[in-house]
Amino acid sequence: MLQNALPAAGLLVLMVLLAWALQHWKRHLPGVAAPAGPTLKVLNTVAIGPQQRLLSVQVGEGPYAQCLVLGVTPGSIQALHRMPLPTEVDTGTPSPMPTANGFGARLAQQLHALKKPAQAQGPHAPL
Repeated sequence: MLQNALPAAGLLVLMVLLAWALQHWKRHLPGVAAPAGPTLKVLNTVAIGPQQRLLSVQVGEGPYAQCLVLGVTPGSIQALHRMPLPTEVDTGTPSPMPTANGFGARLAQQLHALKKPAQAQGPHAPL
């Protein structure tokens, strides 16, 4: 029994050492560890249900950058809209309402309206 277990254990140790060595050398080889494809960056996420989300994702960099609006559910990811990314992205204070037409402006209006507290109007409004 021992004569069958020793070669099997030796082979297992050899496989683990080989996997570790390949991982170690992979980090030091140029171009091997570089990710393939365009760069992706999640810009914003909005939960619209318990397991449904809207994501805005930046794809690419520089003048070729695109912004994708994705609908994400546990079973699928669906592209809802594609728009060019502005060249200068201001991450400081939020800008006033955009005047442009289109899906992006409409989405920004709706999100801005949700963030603003509801103001009561009329003669019966609390003070």
